[in-house]
Order: sequence, then C-alpha cells, then structure tokens
Amino acid sequence: MPVMLGYVGIGIPCGIMENQVGLNALMAFIVSMTFYSGAGQFMVPGMWLAGQPLASIVASVSFVNTRQILYSAAFSQFFQKTPKPLTFLFSATVTDESFGVNLQRFFEGDWDGVTATLVNLMCMTSWGLSNAAGVLMGGAIGIPTAIASFAMTSIFICLLATQKADAANLLVIGVSLVAVFTFKALGLAGPAILLGAVCGVVAGVGFKAVKRA
Repeated sequence: MPVMLGYVGIGIPCGIMENQVGLNALMAFIVSMTFYSGAGQFMVPGMWLAGQPLASIVASVSFVNTRQILYSAAFSQFFQKTPKPLTFLFSATVTDESFGVNLQRFFEGDWDGVTATLVNLMCMTSWGLSNAAGVLMGGAIGIPTAIASFAMTSIFICLLATQKADAANLLVIGVSLVAVFTFKALGLAGPAILLGAVCGVVAGVGFKAVKRA
C-alpha cells in the first residue's frame, strides 16, 4: 500500500505531462501497463516537451533502463521451480519499488512467485490509474508547457540531492556537468545529456578502479 500510494504522487504529474504531448487517459493507462520503467516513461514527455530529438529520447530512456536487466536476474534463485509463464509475467512487471519489496520478502522466507507477481501487478495498476487520472486533470486544468517540461528536471535535481557526497559521486557529477556543457558548446545539443551521463559514469568507474588498485 505505501508503494501504491507513492505512485499516485508521481503518476498524476506524469499523466499531466502525457496530456501535454497528446495522450488520452486510455493511452496513458496502456503505456503505463506495458512500459518497463516509470522513470523512463516520465522522461519521454519531459524530453519531448523540451524539444529533444526522437533519437536522443530513445537512447536516453534505453540508457536509464539498463538497470532493469539486473532486477529479474536477482530473483532467478527464487524461481527455479516456478512455471515459465508465471516467471515471464513476473520478469516483465518488476519495478524499482516492487523489486525492493519482493527481494526483502524472499530473503525473509514464506514468499512465492504468485504473491510476488501480484505485488508487481498491483503496483503497475496503481501507476497506470494515476497516469490516467493525471491526463484527465491536465485536460481540465491546463498546465503550462514550460512548467510541465521542467518536471523531469525537478526529478533529477531531487535524485542528485539525495546522493551520498563522496569523492566518486562528486567526480561523476562534476564530469557530467562539464561534459554536457562542452557537448552543447560543440553543437551537439540533442545527445548532450546522454553523452554527458556516459562520460560521468566512465569517470566514476575509472576512479573506483584506480582506488581499488
């Protein structure tokens, strides 16, 4: 329930942004139930409203969603005897939040694939209904495009503010900022954010490798 209620708070703003790019409530619900990442789904209308090219949007969302590859793999030890169709459904519905809830429950014991999949589906349904409600609210209220497009930036500011202030993270942040401004100065405004993020990650990984050595 706490996760489902949490999705309401971020699903409605996402739906408002989806209304800005032309999705109706049914479309927003279907996208929410089939898209693999809420964060990626939030990025699409945000980047579209910000005028980013389609190739940059696809690349950025794909890059952000690479973490999803590891989620289902982490549960493989608990699904050895689970029927394949249920395993597939579970893997296709894991979210950031349901991952944390289910993994903890599996380690505590007395948890199974059916219950875990129900957690996934309830979380996704809450997210989908919240997005649909946001579309309806956006259509009725009329949120300025400039405000809606800044929502994605706000999310990343919140994520940045909650990071641990250690040397590696500070290096990643610094390199990413410099790289983004550099790429934009070179005329690569479209992929600047994606390329800047890659530079930051490479710098962070390299720093930790050198530190371990």
